[in-house]
Amino acid sequence: MGSVMQLVLLLIVMAGFGLLEATSKRALRYQVTPDDTKLELAMFVSLIAITQPLIILVTNALCQAFMPASHDALLHLPLLAMVALLLIGDDLTQYLWHRASHTPLLWPLHRAHHTAHYMSLRVTYRNNFFYYAMMPGIWIAALLVYLGLGKVYAVYVLVKLAVIVGAHSAWRWDEPLYRVRALSPVMWIVERTISTPATHWAHHALTNADGVGHYKGNFGNLLFFWDVLFGTAKITRQYPPAVGLQDDNLYGKERWFTEMFYPLVQSRREHSALRFGARAYAESETASDAKGAAPALAE
Repeated sequence: MGSVMQLVLLLIVMAGFGLLEATSKRALRYQVTPDDTKLELAMFVSLIAITQPLIILVTNALCQAFMPASHDALLHLPLLAMVALLLIGDDLTQYLWHRASHTPLLWPLHRAHHTAHYMSLRVTYRNNFFYYAMMPGIWIAALLVYLGLGKVYAVYVLVKLAVIVGAHSAWRWDEPLYRVRALSPVMWIVERTISTPATHWAHHALTNADGVGHYKGNFGNLLFFWDVLFGTAKITRQYPPAVGLQDDNLYGKERWFTEMFYPLVQSRREHSALRFGARAYAESETASDAKGAAPALAE
């Protein structure tokens, strides 16, 4: 019953941001393709109905087999200690996984998250299927739940979802707050603590040349503090004029099933990170260079 209630609350949070987005003129300007919708819907359903439940079941079975006496072993810990364990075991490891996913080896598993040419709550779980299946934080969170952090995790994940959805949403909740001079000290702390639309939109920027984009940083999910701590933060209180990927503009977007199920499904595009042996678009290449020659892998 607890998991059902949690799912209901998650859907309520997303519905709330959806209503706020519906009132935003910015969201109405987005041109969403059928492939965008298929990818985002398929990934959301697969994560909620397949990936997370399967990870929980497998983790629980392994723990029952190899460490049965440790069930609820951490139940006696103070609340702050439990929260700290979740922030480190789930959120810090997700920051590190996200950061590693911007290297050539893992980029194909995360690329789908950046192919959206718009920002919206629907982008939140837009990714490759195996990106979440291999995410260390989900496995560690399942272990911590087995060890007794289940009730705290239920609240923690709701807070995290609200922050992450808010950071992706077309409704930029931080924008009006920056204009209130009296709130400037408060927002200075907020934007260095949690992910905000301004910092996370910069991560999705089409280019860094606009002075706002920072797609090789701002990796934080719940806590933006990890970026501050590890030197990957860029804070401008501005929003990039465009988001997405340059190679999609040059060569056309990949099909939704290729983005979701790579490496089981390979791309047919000439320059692609989603095909073995293909050369992907290089960030250092100009558009004219990329059209004339196959650039080196550098995504």
